[in-house]
Amino acid sequence: MISNGILPSSTRNDLQRVIESRSAHLGSAYGNSVPDILHAIREHLKMEVAFVSEFMRGQRVFRYVDSSWAKNPVRVGASDPLEESYCARVVDGRMPELMNDARMNACAGELPATFAIPVGAHVSVPIRMSDGSVYGTFCCFSRGADSSLNLRDLNLMRVFADIAGKMIERERRRDYSRHEIHERILQVLGDDTLNIVYQPIYDLEKSTIAGFESLARFASTPPRSPDRWFADAHAVDLGVALEMRAIEQALHLLPHLVDGCDLGVNASPDTILDPRFSELLSAMDSVESLVLEITEHAAVERYEDIAAQLKPYRDRGLKIAVDDAGAGYASFRHILNLGPDRIKLDISLTRDIDIDPARRALAAAMIHFCADTGSTLVAEGVETAAEVATLLELGVAKAQGYFLGRPMTLQALQHSGNLHPVLAQRQPPSVRSAC
Repeated sequence: MISNGILPSSTRNDLQRVIESRSAHLGSAYGNSVPDILHAIREHLKMEVAFVSEFMRGQRVFRYVDSSWAKNPVRVGASDPLEESYCARVVDGRMPELMNDARMNACAGELPATFAIPVGAHVSVPIRMSDGSVYGTFCCFSRGADSSLNLRDLNLMRVFADIAGKMIERERRRDYSRHEIHERILQVLGDDTLNIVYQPIYDLEKSTIAGFESLARFASTPPRSPDRWFADAHAVDLGVALEMRAIEQALHLLPHLVDGCDLGVNASPDTILDPRFSELLSAMDSVESLVLEITEHAAVERYEDIAAQLKPYRDRGLKIAVDDAGAGYASFRHILNLGPDRIKLDISLTRDIDIDPARRALAAAMIHFCADTGSTLVAEGVETAAEVATLLELGVAKAQGYFLGRPMTLQALQHSGNLHPVLAQRQPPSVRSAC
């Protein structure tokens, strides 16, 4: 029930929940929900202009504007002195939040804009942050007077202002978080906290090291997995730069490889299509020992562009690998569209393959596919001797995993002698001890 034009608190809370729910939906559908609710309240009140302003260093800055008036003087990003505005007077109480005709208010009449625009009907309420501080104001006005505006409309404006404040605060937190991530990635790019380790890939039939996969490790804080670091970097448009740094460092192993060994480096489609990546490959004397692993775990829309970009280097001997085959639909899309030289069987299929008939069947199907297409299958995540035995029985010739060899730095590899491809023994326990 409404008494004297004021919504009871319970009704207002219900209304706020409904509006918040609707605003969240609009936000997910259209990306930025503050303009949506600004438009909604302006149309509901039948006003000509609605805006959200922010108070900054003595200025009133217009952040969001919605208007049906072609000559509306309020523009996003524009600003004026706060003390000369309605907003400052509404917040400090010199002017009422609701005026049916601002020209009839003595305080408003002192401001030139009141008659220059002119300003008739005007509703303005403060936007407050969770700590109680004033962000700015949520305002609507028209050039003509409107005697129908009442406290019910003002209460609705207050609800919308509350919601807008929450949205703005969330956006502020996101912006702050993005800035923090950006600075964190820049720090990694500027120091020595990105390190590369190399995990050996074994030819199980020949008992030799067939190659290495380069893996990034981060010494920076906060501690997090490499995939999180790269995901954060891509989120702030530094993903290509970070991947390029990792690839450049990984290439330090190439001069130490003996014939028959290759080096795998990871790159996303964005990096592959970046001119810096082409410049790097073009500057290399030879790419025959390089394997490019496509790291994207989602369907790629630009397969033709990727294939065209890589063709000159594949013609020079560059090999392509698709990672995590069997882990999802995207990896199969990569396989079908890119025609890789190497397919890496995901750890989810390798693990317990010795005791799971379904995993063996899927691996066998991949083996037949590779045989028909001329690809090489590599099993990832091998952790037991029984898994090695089963893979050999199925015909999987190459594998990597902690049982066979843990990732090591270039210095550790040089120390251990594991850059030489011949191992003393074929049996997995001996292989493990040799690494």
